[in-house]
Amino acid sequence: MKTLAEVFEHTLRDVYWAENALTKALPKVSKAVGNADLKAAFDAHLKETKGHIKTLDQVFKSIGKEASGEKCDAMEGLLKEADGLMAEAEGQALDVAMIGAAQAIEHYEIARYGTLREWAKQLGHDEAHGLLAAILDEEKAANSKLTSLAVDTVNPSGKRKS
Repeated sequence: MKTLAEVFEHTLRDVYWAENALTKALPKVSKAVGNADLKAAFDAHLKETKGHIKTLDQVFKSIGKEASGEKCDAMEGLLKEADGLMAEAEGQALDVAMIGAAQAIEHYEIARYGTLREWAKQLGHDEAHGLLAAILDEEKAANSKLTSLAVDTVNPSGKRKS
């Protein structure tokens, strides 16, 4: 890669793969957790993630490229870590661990979408900029929801609602 446009397209393919991988992982996480509110949050985020893939399809189209994924080593590692936690933890510890793992994923996505949004702006891809900004806002909201669930409900000092 030698240009910003090439890095932008590579990173788009990377995040496209990541979102698709996440759609396979979220149902397992939802099934594993015990807290009903947390389960609902993971189910809702699965729907959002499927929407992000559709929005990324629009981003690719807006820049005249075919939507395709390229293996994302970072997401693969984050999902592998979550799988390990699911295998080791149980009960409330599992719920707490899954919030932590999910927030690591959200923070990765926030970083990626924030970067992509700004690169789109620099490249003059106005439609892509707006679409990526919308995904970024949803990722930030998902992270906030996870924080609220942790603080108010799931963490040991929270008001347990299982």
